[in-house]
Amino acid sequence: MTALVSLLLFLALFLLAIAILYYPSHFRTPKQYTLSKDSGIVLSISISSNHAFSKIPAQSITLLENLGVEGDCHCGSEVQHLSRRKSKPYPPNLRQVHLIQSELFQEFRDPGSDGMKYIVRPGDLGENITTAGLDLLGLGVGTKLHFINSATNESEGNHAVVRVTGLRNPCLQISRFQSGLQERCLVRNEAREIVDRRAGIMSVVEVGGVVTKDARIVAEKPKIYEALACV
Repeated sequence: MTALVSLLLFLALFLLAIAILYYPSHFRTPKQYTLSKDSGIVLSISISSNHAFSKIPAQSITLLENLGVEGDCHCGSEVQHLSRRKSKPYPPNLRQVHLIQSELFQEFRDPGSDGMKYIVRPGDLGENITTAGLDLLGLGVGTKLHFINSATNESEGNHAVVRVTGLRNPCLQISRFQSGLQERCLVRNEAREIVDRRAGIMSVVEVGGVVTKDARIVAEKPKIYEALACV
């Protein structure tokens, strides 16, 4: 019996070591960043070919102009989210690339008004790009995000660009993922009315290209600021 327990413990530790080796971003302690309105970095990349809630970490993704992430289930000129495809004609896809700032994950780890803590890793909420240092939720409609990879010559302009379209609405699937987490993604006033949403932003691809982990993000602001609404 003791030998069996030892074997099971060894197998558990072995599997944990493999998971940490191949998915380090799911286990590392998040670095603290000061939020900026102008720039940040790509902390993690995620993709999924099927309509699972969470996406799988990757080293890079390829953005396709006016379509989205190559090989991702939400790639297309028309909306791909299943909840939005119940009637025809399908609306244009304003949700091609989903981004979330990792600073929200740290907030979820802290006890909320309900006393609950939530552990959320990059890709868990279905985002393609997890950022650090850039205040995504404070950006305006039409902001262009330039992704400058370390091997890219910025002066040549050869880099991917997405245009921000709006906020992601914290859907019921978030609560199914972790009970109570959907409410933590909502901001309510004293009358319990929803006044803001904190589940990341949506965008469309203006210029295609490869986006890698640790790429620098530069925000190009529109001349007139328009606050983000749900899309």
